[in-house]
Amino acid sequence: MQWSPKPLPDNDKIKHLQLEIGVPQEIASLLLQRGIDDYESAKSFFRPELSDLHDPFLMLDMREAVYRIIEAIQKEEKIMVYGDYDVDGTTAVALVYSFLMKIYPQCIYYIPDRFEEGYGISTKGIDHAKGENIGLIIAMDCGIKAVDKVNYAKTLGIDFIICDHHLPGEVLPKAVAILDPKQPECSYPFKELCGCGIGFKLIQALNQEQKGTLENLLPFIDLVAIAIAADIVPIVRENRVLTYFGIQQIQENPRLGIRFFISKLKRKINVSDLVFVIAPRINGAGRINHGIHAVALLLSENQEVALSRGRAIELFNSERKELDQKITAQALDQIKLNEEEYSYSSVVFQPDWHKGVLGIVASRLIENYYRPTIVFAVSGDHFTGSARSVKGVDIYQILETCKEHIVQFGGHRYAAGLTINPEDYLTFKRAFELAVEQTVLPEQRIPSISYDLEITLDKISPKFHRIMAQMAPFGPGNMCPVFLTKDCLDEGRTKAVGDDQRHLKLEVRDESKSTLSGIGFGMANHISKIKNMELFDILYTVDENEFRGEKSLQLKLKDLKF
Repeated sequence: MQWSPKPLPDNDKIKHLQLEIGVPQEIASLLLQRGIDDYESAKSFFRPELSDLHDPFLMLDMREAVYRIIEAIQKEEKIMVYGDYDVDGTTAVALVYSFLMKIYPQCIYYIPDRFEEGYGISTKGIDHAKGENIGLIIAMDCGIKAVDKVNYAKTLGIDFIICDHHLPGEVLPKAVAILDPKQPECSYPFKELCGCGIGFKLIQALNQEQKGTLENLLPFIDLVAIAIAADIVPIVRENRVLTYFGIQQIQENPRLGIRFFISKLKRKINVSDLVFVIAPRINGAGRINHGIHAVALLLSENQEVALSRGRAIELFNSERKELDQKITAQALDQIKLNEEEYSYSSVVFQPDWHKGVLGIVASRLIENYYRPTIVFAVSGDHFTGSARSVKGVDIYQILETCKEHIVQFGGHRYAAGLTINPEDYLTFKRAFELAVEQTVLPEQRIPSISYDLEITLDKISPKFHRIMAQMAPFGPGNMCPVFLTKDCLDEGRTKAVGDDQRHLKLEVRDESKSTLSGIGFGMANHISKIKNMELFDILYTVDENEFRGEKSLQLKLKDLKF
Protein backbone atom coordinates (compact mmCIF):
# COMPACT_ATOMS: atom_id res chain seq x y z
CA MET A 1 0.00 0.00 0.00
CA GLN A 2 1.02 3.59 -0.65
CA TRP A 3 0.75 5.79 2.45
CA SER A 4 -0.13 9.42 1.83
CA PRO A 5 -0.63 12.20 4.40
CA LYS A 6 -3.72 14.38 4.23
CA PRO A 7 -2.91 18.11 3.94
CA LEU A 8 -2.09 19.60 7.34
CA PRO A 9 -3.99 22.73 8.41
CA ASP A 10 -2.20 26.02 9.05
CA ASN A 11 -0.58 26.18 12.52
CA ASP A 12 -2.21 29.51 13.42
CA LYS A 13 -5.64 28.09 12.55
CA ILE A 14 -4.95 25.02 14.71
CA LYS A 15 -3.98 27.20 17.71
CA HIS A 16 -6.98 29.51 17.22
CA LEU A 17 -9.49 26.63 17.12
CA GLN A 18 -7.74 24.87 20.01
CA LEU A 19 -8.23 27.95 22.21
CA GLU A 20 -11.76 28.65 20.97
CA ILE A 21 -13.23 25.22 21.76
CA GLY A 22 -10.75 23.88 24.33
CA VAL A 23 -9.49 20.68 22.71
CA PRO A 24 -6.01 19.16 22.27
CA GLN A 25 -3.98 20.38 19.28
CA GLU A 26 -4.40 17.03 17.49
CA ILE A 27 -8.21 17.20 17.75
CA ALA A 28 -8.19 20.79 16.44
CA SER A 29 -6.14 19.60 13.48
CA LEU A 30 -8.57 16.72 12.77
CA LEU A 31 -11.52 19.12 12.87
CA LEU A 32 -9.91 21.62 10.51
CA GLN A 33 -9.22 18.80 8.06
CA ARG A 34 -12.98 18.21 8.08
CA GLY A 35 -13.80 21.88 7.40
CA ILE A 36 -14.71 22.73 11.02
CA ASP A 37 -12.97 26.01 11.77
CA ASP A 38 -14.93 27.85 14.48
CA TYR A 39 -17.12 27.39 17.55
CA GLU A 40 -20.44 27.36 15.66
CA SER A 41 -19.40 24.75 13.08
CA ALA A 42 -17.87 22.63 15.88
CA LYS A 43 -21.09 22.88 17.89
CA SER A 44 -23.28 21.65 15.02
CA PHE A 45 -20.72 18.92 14.22
CA PHE A 46 -20.50 17.54 17.77
CA ARG A 47 -24.15 18.19 18.68
CA PRO A 48 -26.38 17.67 15.61
CA GLU A 49 -29.98 18.89 15.94
CA LEU A 50 -33.08 17.81 14.03
CA SER A 51 -33.61 21.51 13.31
CA ASP A 52 -30.42 21.38 11.17
CA LEU A 53 -32.45 19.49 8.52
CA HIS A 54 -33.41 21.56 5.48
CA ASP A 55 -36.98 22.50 4.63
CA PRO A 56 -38.15 19.65 2.33
CA PHE A 57 -40.09 22.11 0.15
CA LEU A 58 -36.76 23.50 -1.08
CA MET A 59 -36.58 20.35 -3.25
CA LEU A 60 -37.85 20.75 -6.81
CA ASP A 61 -41.36 19.23 -7.29
CA MET A 62 -41.88 18.54 -3.56
CA ARG A 63 -45.08 20.58 -3.44
CA GLU A 64 -46.44 18.76 -6.51
CA ALA A 65 -45.57 15.39 -4.90
CA VAL A 66 -47.33 16.27 -1.63
CA TYR A 67 -50.42 17.65 -3.42
CA ARG A 68 -50.70 14.53 -5.59
CA ILE A 69 -50.54 12.25 -2.52
CA ILE A 70 -53.16 14.38 -0.73
CA GLU A 71 -55.33 14.23 -3.87
CA ALA A 72 -54.99 10.42 -3.96
CA ILE A 73 -56.08 10.23 -0.31
CA GLN A 74 -59.06 12.55 -0.90
CA LYS A 75 -60.17 10.60 -3.99
CA GLU A 76 -59.55 7.27 -2.20
CA GLU A 77 -57.16 6.06 -4.89
CA LYS A 78 -54.91 3.12 -4.07
CA ILE A 79 -51.20 3.97 -3.77
CA MET A 80 -48.30 1.62 -4.52
CA VAL A 81 -44.85 2.26 -3.00
CA TYR A 82 -42.38 0.70 -5.43
CA GLY A 83 -38.67 0.26 -4.65
CA ASP A 84 -35.43 -1.36 -5.65
CA TYR A 85 -34.38 -4.67 -4.04
CA ASP A 86 -31.19 -3.45 -2.33
CA VAL A 87 -30.86 -1.91 1.16
CA ASP A 88 -31.52 1.65 0.00
CA GLY A 89 -34.63 0.61 -1.95
CA THR A 90 -36.15 -1.74 0.63
CA THR A 91 -35.60 0.65 3.56
CA ALA A 92 -37.09 3.50 1.47
CA VAL A 93 -40.18 1.42 0.70
CA ALA A 94 -40.57 0.41 4.36
CA LEU A 95 -40.18 4.06 5.42
CA VAL A 96 -42.69 5.67 3.02
CA TYR A 97 -45.19 2.79 3.15
CA SER A 98 -45.26 2.67 6.98
CA PHE A 99 -45.66 6.47 7.21
CA LEU A 100 -48.53 6.50 4.66
CA MET A 101 -50.26 3.56 6.34
CA LYS A 102 -50.57 5.63 9.52
CA ILE A 103 -52.65 8.21 7.67
CA TYR A 104 -54.15 6.23 4.78
CA PRO A 105 -54.52 2.42 4.75
CA GLN A 106 -55.18 2.09 0.98
CA CYS A 107 -51.51 1.38 0.22
CA ILE A 108 -49.50 -1.60 -0.99
CA TYR A 109 -45.78 -2.04 -1.64
CA TYR A 110 -43.89 -3.75 -4.44
CA ILE A 111 -40.27 -4.88 -4.88
CA PRO A 112 -39.22 -6.20 -8.33
CA ASP A 113 -37.66 -9.65 -8.56
CA ARG A 114 -33.90 -9.21 -9.08
CA PHE A 115 -33.75 -12.21 -11.42
CA GLU A 116 -36.98 -11.91 -13.42
CA GLU A 117 -37.43 -8.13 -13.61
CA GLY A 118 -33.98 -6.68 -12.94
CA TYR A 119 -33.22 -3.22 -11.61
CA GLY A 120 -35.70 -0.36 -11.60
CA ILE A 121 -39.27 0.06 -12.80
CA SER A 122 -40.56 -3.04 -14.60
CA THR A 123 -43.50 -3.62 -16.95
CA LYS A 124 -44.53 -6.53 -14.69
CA GLY A 125 -44.65 -4.17 -11.69
CA ILE A 126 -46.82 -1.66 -13.57
CA ASP A 127 -49.14 -4.45 -14.78
CA HIS A 128 -49.43 -5.66 -11.18
CA ALA A 129 -50.34 -2.09 -10.15
CA LYS A 130 -53.06 -2.01 -12.84
CA GLY A 131 -54.44 -5.33 -11.57
CA GLU A 132 -54.60 -3.85 -8.06
CA ASN A 133 -56.43 -0.71 -9.31
CA ILE A 134 -53.52 1.54 -8.33
CA GLY A 135 -53.86 5.22 -9.28
CA LEU A 136 -50.47 6.43 -8.05
CA ILE A 137 -47.05 4.75 -7.86
CA ILE A 138 -44.35 6.29 -5.65
CA ALA A 139 -41.01 4.95 -6.94
CA MET A 140 -38.18 4.80 -4.39
CA ASP A 141 -34.45 4.70 -5.26
CA CYS A 142 -35.19 4.18 -8.97
CA GLY A 143 -37.13 5.63 -11.89
CA ILE A 144 -35.07 8.66 -12.93
CA LYS A 145 -34.37 7.04 -16.32
CA ALA A 146 -37.64 5.06 -16.65
CA VAL A 147 -39.03 7.28 -19.44
CA ASP A 148 -40.75 4.46 -21.38
CA LYS A 149 -42.11 2.71 -18.29
CA VAL A 150 -43.66 5.92 -16.92
CA ASN A 151 -45.24 6.56 -20.34
CA TYR A 152 -46.61 3.01 -20.34
CA ALA A 153 -48.12 3.52 -16.87
CA LYS A 154 -49.75 6.73 -18.11
CA THR A 155 -51.56 4.78 -20.86
CA LEU A 156 -53.04 2.63 -18.05
CA GLY A 157 -54.15 5.70 -16.08
CA ILE A 158 -51.40 5.40 -13.44
CA ASP A 159 -49.41 8.44 -12.24
CA PHE A 160 -45.84 8.33 -10.96
CA ILE A 161 -43.93 10.22 -8.27
CA ILE A 162 -40.22 9.45 -8.59
CA CYS A 163 -37.91 9.64 -5.55
CA ASP A 164 -34.40 8.94 -6.82
CA HIS A 165 -30.83 10.05 -6.14
CA HIS A 166 -29.13 8.77 -9.29
CA LEU A 167 -27.94 11.08 -12.07
CA PRO A 168 -30.76 11.97 -14.48
CA GLY A 169 -30.45 11.32 -18.21
CA GLU A 170 -31.00 13.98 -20.87
CA VAL A 171 -34.74 13.16 -21.03
CA LEU A 172 -36.76 13.01 -17.80
CA PRO A 173 -39.78 10.73 -17.29
CA LYS A 174 -43.18 12.45 -17.52
CA ALA A 175 -43.97 11.90 -13.86
CA VAL A 176 -46.28 14.09 -11.75
CA ALA A 177 -43.23 14.93 -9.62
CA ILE A 178 -39.53 14.00 -9.66
CA LEU A 179 -37.70 14.35 -6.35
CA ASP A 180 -33.99 14.15 -7.14
CA PRO A 181 -31.56 16.87 -5.95
CA LYS A 182 -29.20 15.91 -8.79
CA GLN A 183 -31.59 17.43 -11.35
CA PRO A 184 -29.83 20.49 -12.80
CA GLU A 185 -32.80 22.76 -11.97
CA CYS A 186 -33.10 21.57 -8.35
CA SER A 187 -31.71 24.13 -5.88
CA TYR A 188 -31.96 21.85 -2.84
CA PRO A 189 -28.86 22.69 -0.73
CA PHE A 190 -27.68 19.10 -0.17
CA LYS A 191 -27.13 16.85 -3.19
CA GLU A 192 -25.87 13.66 -1.51
CA LEU A 193 -29.04 12.12 -0.04
CA CYS A 194 -29.55 8.40 -0.68
CA GLY A 195 -32.87 7.02 -2.01
CA CYS A 196 -34.22 6.45 1.50
CA GLY A 197 -33.07 9.98 2.39
CA ILE A 198 -35.25 11.35 -0.44
CA GLY A 199 -38.10 9.25 0.97
CA PHE A 200 -37.48 10.85 4.36
CA LYS A 201 -37.74 14.33 2.82
CA LEU A 202 -41.10 13.30 1.31
CA ILE A 203 -42.53 12.14 4.65
CA GLN A 204 -41.01 15.23 6.32
CA ALA A 205 -42.96 17.38 3.84
CA LEU A 206 -46.18 15.39 4.40
CA ASN A 207 -45.66 15.61 8.16
CA GLN A 208 -45.07 19.37 7.87
CA GLU A 209 -48.26 19.72 5.84
CA GLN A 210 -50.13 17.99 8.68
CA LYS A 211 -48.53 20.40 11.21
CA GLY A 212 -46.54 17.54 12.78
CA THR A 213 -43.23 18.02 14.61
CA LEU A 214 -39.86 16.61 13.50
CA GLU A 215 -39.90 14.39 16.60
CA ASN A 216 -42.86 12.53 15.01
CA LEU A 217 -40.39 11.19 12.43
CA LEU A 218 -37.86 9.69 14.86
CA PRO A 219 -39.41 6.16 14.63
CA PHE A 220 -38.63 6.19 10.87
CA ILE A 221 -35.13 7.70 10.98
CA ASP A 222 -33.36 4.40 11.78
CA LEU A 223 -34.14 3.19 8.25
CA VAL A 224 -32.45 6.25 6.76
CA ALA A 225 -29.27 5.66 8.80
CA ILE A 226 -29.09 2.04 7.59
CA ALA A 227 -29.52 3.15 3.96
CA ILE A 228 -26.92 5.96 4.25
CA ALA A 229 -24.37 3.51 5.64
CA ALA A 230 -25.14 0.77 3.10
CA ASP A 231 -25.20 3.07 0.07
CA ILE A 232 -21.82 4.62 0.99
CA VAL A 233 -22.99 8.22 0.55
CA PRO A 234 -21.03 10.97 2.38
CA ILE A 235 -21.90 11.16 6.09
CA VAL A 236 -21.73 14.95 6.14
CA ARG A 237 -24.21 17.78 6.72
CA GLU A 238 -27.80 16.49 6.41
CA ASN A 239 -26.69 12.84 6.13
CA ARG A 240 -24.71 13.27 9.35
CA VAL A 241 -27.81 14.53 11.21
CA LEU A 242 -29.94 11.66 9.86
CA THR A 243 -27.28 9.05 10.71
CA TYR A 244 -26.66 10.50 14.19
CA PHE A 245 -30.35 10.33 15.17
CA GLY A 246 -30.90 7.06 13.28
CA ILE A 247 -28.16 5.28 15.24
CA GLN A 248 -29.56 6.77 18.44
CA GLN A 249 -32.98 5.33 17.56
CA ILE A 250 -31.50 1.87 16.83
CA GLN A 251 -29.56 2.01 20.11
CA GLU A 252 -32.48 3.08 22.30
CA ASN A 253 -35.51 1.62 20.57
CA PRO A 254 -34.58 -0.82 17.77
CA ARG A 255 -37.45 -1.94 15.55
CA LEU A 256 -38.45 -5.59 16.01
CA GLY A 257 -37.14 -6.50 12.55
CA ILE A 258 -33.50 -5.73 13.37
CA ARG A 259 -33.31 -6.67 17.07
CA PHE A 260 -32.42 -10.26 16.18
CA PHE A 261 -29.34 -9.11 14.23
CA ILE A 262 -27.95 -6.69 16.84
CA SER A 263 -28.84 -8.62 20.00
CA LYS A 264 -25.29 -10.01 20.34
CA LEU A 265 -23.66 -6.55 20.27
CA LYS A 266 -22.85 -5.58 23.85
CA ARG A 267 -21.65 -2.07 23.04
CA LYS A 268 -22.89 1.10 21.38
CA ILE A 269 -24.04 0.68 17.76
CA ASN A 270 -21.88 2.37 15.12
CA VAL A 271 -21.88 2.84 11.33
CA SER A 272 -19.75 -0.30 10.88
CA ASP A 273 -22.53 -2.35 12.49
CA LEU A 274 -25.01 -0.93 9.98
CA VAL A 275 -22.63 -1.74 7.10
CA PHE A 276 -21.39 -5.18 8.19
CA VAL A 277 -24.16 -6.58 10.43
CA ILE A 278 -27.54 -5.17 9.35
CA ALA A 279 -27.08 -4.24 5.66
CA PRO A 280 -25.78 -7.62 4.36
CA ARG A 281 -28.79 -9.36 5.89
CA ILE A 282 -31.30 -6.95 4.38
CA ASN A 283 -29.47 -7.28 1.06
CA GLY A 284 -29.32 -11.07 1.39
CA ALA A 285 -33.08 -11.41 0.95
CA GLY A 286 -32.99 -9.81 -2.53
CA ARG A 287 -29.76 -11.52 -3.54
CA ILE A 288 -30.85 -15.07 -2.72
CA ASN A 289 -34.65 -15.02 -2.68
CA HIS A 290 -36.74 -11.83 -2.93
CA GLY A 291 -36.34 -8.29 -1.56
CA ILE A 292 -39.96 -8.32 -0.40
CA HIS A 293 -38.86 -10.44 2.59
CA ALA A 294 -36.59 -7.58 3.73
CA VAL A 295 -39.46 -5.07 3.64
CA ALA A 296 -41.74 -7.49 5.52
CA LEU A 297 -39.03 -7.91 8.17
CA LEU A 298 -38.53 -4.15 8.58
CA LEU A 299 -42.31 -3.65 8.91
CA SER A 300 -42.79 -6.44 11.49
CA GLU A 301 -44.87 -5.40 14.50
CA ASN A 302 -45.15 -8.79 16.20
CA GLN A 303 -42.13 -10.20 18.04
CA GLU A 304 -42.67 -13.84 17.03
CA VAL A 305 -43.26 -12.92 13.39
CA ALA A 306 -40.17 -10.67 13.40
CA LEU A 307 -38.04 -13.45 14.89
CA SER A 308 -39.26 -15.96 12.31
CA ARG A 309 -38.57 -13.54 9.43
CA GLY A 310 -35.20 -12.63 10.92
CA ARG A 311 -34.14 -16.29 11.09
CA ALA A 312 -35.23 -16.87 7.48
CA ILE A 313 -33.16 -13.89 6.34
CA GLU A 314 -30.20 -15.14 8.41
CA LEU A 315 -30.39 -18.37 6.37
CA PHE A 316 -30.44 -16.36 3.11
CA ASN A 317 -27.35 -14.53 4.33
CA SER A 318 -25.55 -17.78 5.19
CA GLU A 319 -26.31 -19.11 1.72
CA ARG A 320 -25.08 -15.83 0.23
CA LYS A 321 -21.75 -16.21 2.10
CA GLU A 322 -21.22 -19.76 0.84
CA LEU A 323 -21.97 -18.76 -2.76
CA ASP A 324 -19.75 -15.71 -2.48
CA GLN A 325 -16.76 -17.80 -1.25
CA LYS A 326 -17.23 -20.53 -3.86
CA ILE A 327 -17.65 -18.15 -6.83
CA THR A 328 -14.74 -15.94 -5.70
CA ALA A 329 -12.43 -18.99 -5.68
CA GLN A 330 -13.56 -20.00 -9.18
CA ALA A 331 -13.17 -16.43 -10.48
CA LEU A 332 -9.64 -16.15 -9.06
CA ASP A 333 -8.69 -19.31 -10.95
CA GLN A 334 -9.96 -17.74 -14.19
CA ILE A 335 -7.99 -14.53 -13.62
CA LYS A 336 -4.75 -16.46 -13.02
CA LEU A 337 -5.18 -18.25 -16.38
CA ASN A 338 -5.60 -14.93 -18.24
CA GLU A 339 -3.01 -12.93 -16.31
CA GLU A 340 -0.64 -12.45 -19.26
CA GLU A 341 -3.31 -11.20 -21.66
CA TYR A 342 -5.34 -9.10 -19.20
CA SER A 343 -3.31 -7.18 -16.62
CA TYR A 344 -5.24 -3.91 -16.32
CA SER A 345 -8.72 -5.31 -15.70
CA SER A 346 -10.51 -8.46 -14.54
CA VAL A 347 -13.53 -9.70 -16.53
CA VAL A 348 -14.79 -13.18 -15.64
CA PHE A 349 -17.80 -15.30 -16.58
CA GLN A 350 -19.38 -18.62 -15.74
CA PRO A 351 -22.93 -19.49 -16.83
CA ASP A 352 -24.07 -21.01 -13.53
CA TRP A 353 -22.86 -18.27 -11.20
CA HIS A 354 -25.61 -16.85 -8.98
CA LYS A 355 -26.61 -13.38 -10.20
CA GLY A 356 -27.35 -12.19 -6.68
CA VAL A 357 -23.71 -12.21 -5.53
CA LEU A 358 -21.89 -10.92 -8.65
CA GLY A 359 -21.28 -7.47 -7.13
CA ILE A 360 -19.91 -8.90 -3.89
CA VAL A 361 -17.60 -11.23 -5.83
CA ALA A 362 -16.35 -8.31 -7.95
CA SER A 363 -15.44 -6.44 -4.74
CA ARG A 364 -13.66 -9.53 -3.37
CA LEU A 365 -11.63 -9.87 -6.58
CA ILE A 366 -10.46 -6.25 -6.23
CA GLU A 367 -9.09 -7.15 -2.79
CA ASN A 368 -6.85 -9.68 -4.57
CA TYR A 369 -6.24 -7.90 -7.90
CA TYR A 370 -6.51 -4.16 -7.42
CA ARG A 371 -8.11 -3.13 -10.73
CA PRO A 372 -11.54 -2.49 -12.35
CA THR A 373 -13.50 -5.74 -12.35
CA ILE A 374 -16.65 -7.18 -13.96
CA VAL A 375 -18.27 -10.51 -13.05
CA PHE A 376 -20.77 -11.98 -15.55
CA ALA A 377 -23.36 -14.76 -15.39
CA VAL A 378 -26.13 -15.92 -17.74
CA SER A 379 -29.45 -14.13 -17.54
CA GLY A 380 -32.02 -15.40 -20.03
CA ASP A 381 -30.64 -14.80 -23.53
CA HIS A 382 -27.98 -12.38 -22.27
CA PHE A 383 -24.95 -12.14 -19.98
CA THR A 384 -25.52 -9.84 -17.02
CA GLY A 385 -22.59 -8.35 -15.12
CA SER A 386 -21.71 -6.37 -12.03
CA ALA A 387 -18.82 -3.92 -12.32
CA ARG A 388 -16.73 -2.48 -9.49
CA SER A 389 -13.83 -0.04 -9.63
CA VAL A 390 -10.83 1.21 -7.67
CA LYS A 391 -10.13 4.61 -6.14
CA GLY A 392 -10.14 7.44 -8.66
CA VAL A 393 -11.22 5.33 -11.66
CA ASP A 394 -14.71 6.09 -13.05
CA ILE A 395 -16.05 2.75 -14.27
CA TYR A 396 -19.24 4.33 -15.63
CA GLN A 397 -17.17 6.44 -18.03
CA ILE A 398 -15.10 3.40 -19.04
CA LEU A 399 -18.31 1.49 -19.88
CA GLU A 400 -19.44 4.52 -21.86
CA THR A 401 -16.39 4.09 -24.14
CA CYS A 402 -17.31 0.39 -24.65
CA LYS A 403 -21.04 0.95 -25.20
CA GLU A 404 -21.04 -0.38 -28.79
CA HIS A 405 -20.53 -3.86 -27.24
CA ILE A 406 -23.17 -3.38 -24.49
CA VAL A 407 -26.95 -3.87 -24.67
CA GLN A 408 -27.55 -1.63 -21.65
CA PHE A 409 -25.75 -0.36 -18.54
CA GLY A 410 -26.24 1.98 -15.60
CA GLY A 411 -24.76 2.87 -12.26
CA HIS A 412 -22.23 5.09 -10.52
CA ARG A 413 -18.58 6.08 -10.64
CA TYR A 414 -17.48 3.00 -8.67
CA ALA A 415 -20.28 0.48 -9.26
CA ALA A 416 -22.37 -0.38 -12.29
CA GLY A 417 -24.50 -3.11 -13.84
CA LEU A 418 -24.56 -4.11 -17.49
CA THR A 419 -26.05 -6.54 -20.01
CA ILE A 420 -24.28 -7.84 -23.12
CA ASN A 421 -25.03 -10.35 -25.89
CA PRO A 422 -23.20 -13.69 -25.36
CA GLU A 423 -21.47 -13.47 -28.76
CA ASP A 424 -19.97 -10.07 -27.76
CA TYR A 425 -18.33 -11.31 -24.54
CA LEU A 426 -14.74 -11.64 -25.82
CA THR A 427 -14.96 -8.46 -27.93
CA PHE A 428 -16.28 -6.55 -24.92
CA LYS A 429 -13.61 -8.04 -22.65
CA ARG A 430 -10.81 -6.82 -24.96
CA ALA A 431 -12.42 -3.38 -25.40
CA PHE A 432 -12.81 -3.02 -21.63
CA GLU A 433 -9.16 -4.00 -21.02
CA LEU A 434 -8.00 -1.43 -23.59
CA ALA A 435 -10.26 1.30 -22.16
CA VAL A 436 -8.95 0.68 -18.64
CA GLU A 437 -5.33 0.65 -19.86
CA GLN A 438 -5.88 4.04 -21.53
CA THR A 439 -7.65 5.50 -18.47
CA VAL A 440 -5.79 4.27 -15.38
CA LEU A 441 -2.77 6.22 -14.14
CA PRO A 442 0.25 4.23 -12.84
CA GLU A 443 -0.41 5.33 -9.21
CA GLN A 444 -4.03 4.13 -9.46
CA ARG A 445 -2.81 0.55 -9.92
CA ILE A 446 -1.52 0.39 -6.34
CA PRO A 447 -3.90 0.53 -3.37
CA SER A 448 -3.34 3.64 -1.29
CA ILE A 449 -4.32 4.72 2.17
CA SER A 450 -4.26 8.26 3.47
CA TYR A 451 -3.70 9.18 7.09
CA ASP A 452 -4.73 12.26 9.06
CA LEU A 453 -1.81 12.85 11.41
CA GLU A 454 1.58 11.58 12.47
CA ILE A 455 1.59 11.32 16.26
CA THR A 456 3.44 9.61 19.10
CA LEU A 457 1.67 7.09 21.33
CA ASP A 458 1.76 9.36 24.41
CA LYS A 459 -0.87 11.58 22.73
CA ILE A 460 -3.41 8.73 22.84
CA SER A 461 -5.08 9.26 26.21
CA PRO A 462 -8.60 8.34 27.39
CA LYS A 463 -9.56 12.05 27.08
CA PHE A 464 -8.21 12.19 23.51
CA HIS A 465 -10.23 9.10 22.57
CA ARG A 466 -13.35 10.37 24.35
CA ILE A 467 -13.36 13.60 22.30
CA MET A 468 -12.51 11.74 19.09
CA ALA A 469 -15.38 9.27 19.66
CA GLN A 470 -17.77 12.25 19.65
CA MET A 471 -16.71 12.93 16.04
CA ALA A 472 -18.79 9.87 15.07
CA PRO A 473 -20.77 8.81 13.11
CA PHE A 474 -17.81 8.03 10.87
CA GLY A 475 -18.07 7.26 7.18
CA PRO A 476 -17.32 8.78 3.76
CA GLY A 477 -16.59 12.49 4.17
CA ASN A 478 -15.81 11.97 7.87
CA MET A 479 -13.76 8.80 8.10
CA CYS A 480 -12.49 7.54 11.43
CA PRO A 481 -9.10 9.30 11.91
CA VAL A 482 -6.07 7.29 10.80
CA PHE A 483 -2.72 7.94 12.51
CA LEU A 484 0.90 7.21 11.66
CA THR A 485 3.41 6.36 14.38
CA LYS A 486 7.02 5.79 13.35
CA ASP A 487 9.90 3.77 14.84
CA CYS A 488 7.90 1.32 16.91
CA LEU A 489 9.36 -1.67 18.76
CA ASP A 490 7.94 -4.84 20.26
CA GLU A 491 7.42 -4.48 23.99
CA GLY A 492 7.82 -8.24 24.40
CA ARG A 493 4.30 -9.65 24.34
CA THR A 494 3.52 -9.55 20.59
CA LYS A 495 2.15 -12.88 19.29
CA ALA A 496 0.17 -14.54 16.52
CA VAL A 497 -3.49 -15.15 17.42
CA GLY A 498 -6.68 -16.56 15.91
CA ASP A 499 -7.71 -20.09 14.98
CA ASP A 500 -5.31 -20.09 12.04
CA GLN A 501 -2.69 -17.88 13.76
CA ARG A 502 -3.06 -15.29 10.95
CA HIS A 503 -3.63 -12.23 13.13
CA LEU A 504 -1.14 -10.13 15.05
CA LYS A 505 -1.64 -9.18 18.71
CA LEU A 506 0.78 -6.33 19.31
CA GLU A 507 2.32 -4.82 22.40
CA VAL A 508 4.21 -1.82 21.06
CA ARG A 509 6.19 1.22 22.24
CA ASP A 510 7.60 4.20 20.39
CA GLU A 511 10.12 7.00 20.93
CA SER A 512 7.82 8.60 23.55
CA LYS A 513 8.34 5.41 25.64
CA SER A 514 4.54 4.97 25.80
CA THR A 515 3.14 1.48 25.33
CA LEU A 516 -0.14 0.39 23.75
CA SER A 517 -1.62 -2.88 22.55
CA GLY A 518 -3.06 -3.36 19.09
CA ILE A 519 -4.50 -5.86 16.66
CA GLY A 520 -3.48 -6.37 13.03
CA PHE A 521 -5.83 -8.70 11.14
CA GLY A 522 -4.03 -10.93 8.65
CA MET A 523 -0.64 -9.45 9.64
CA ALA A 524 0.96 -12.35 11.54
CA ASN A 525 3.45 -12.81 8.67
CA HIS A 526 5.39 -9.87 10.16
CA ILE A 527 5.98 -11.53 13.53
CA SER A 528 9.53 -12.79 12.98
CA LYS A 529 10.83 -9.33 12.03
CA ILE A 530 9.00 -7.77 14.98
CA LYS A 531 10.49 -10.35 17.35
CA ASN A 532 13.95 -9.59 15.91
CA MET A 533 13.46 -6.08 17.33
CA GLU A 534 13.39 -4.38 13.93
CA LEU A 535 11.89 -0.88 13.94
CA PHE A 536 8.58 -0.53 12.12
CA ASP A 537 5.97 2.15 11.29
CA ILE A 538 2.26 1.62 11.79
CA LEU A 539 -0.95 3.11 10.38
CA TYR A 540 -3.95 2.63 12.66
CA THR A 541 -7.22 3.84 14.11
CA VAL A 542 -7.87 3.98 17.85
CA ASP A 543 -10.56 1.80 19.35
CA GLU A 544 -11.88 0.92 22.79
CA ASN A 545 -11.57 -2.72 23.75
CA GLU A 546 -13.58 -4.36 26.53
CA PHE A 547 -12.36 -7.59 28.11
CA ARG A 548 -13.92 -9.10 31.23
CA GLY A 549 -15.54 -5.78 32.08
CA GLU A 550 -12.28 -3.82 31.77
CA LYS A 551 -12.04 -1.13 29.08
CA SER A 552 -8.77 -0.16 27.45
CA LEU A 553 -7.62 1.65 24.34
CA GLN A 554 -6.20 -0.40 21.50
CA LEU A 555 -4.78 0.29 18.06
CA LYS A 556 -6.49 -1.26 15.04
CA LEU A 557 -3.75 -1.60 12.45
CA LYS A 558 -4.42 -0.63 8.83
CA ASP A 559 -0.88 -1.39 7.65
CA LEU A 560 2.63 -2.00 8.92
CA LYS A 561 6.01 -1.30 7.28
CA PHE A 562 9.65 -1.98 8.22
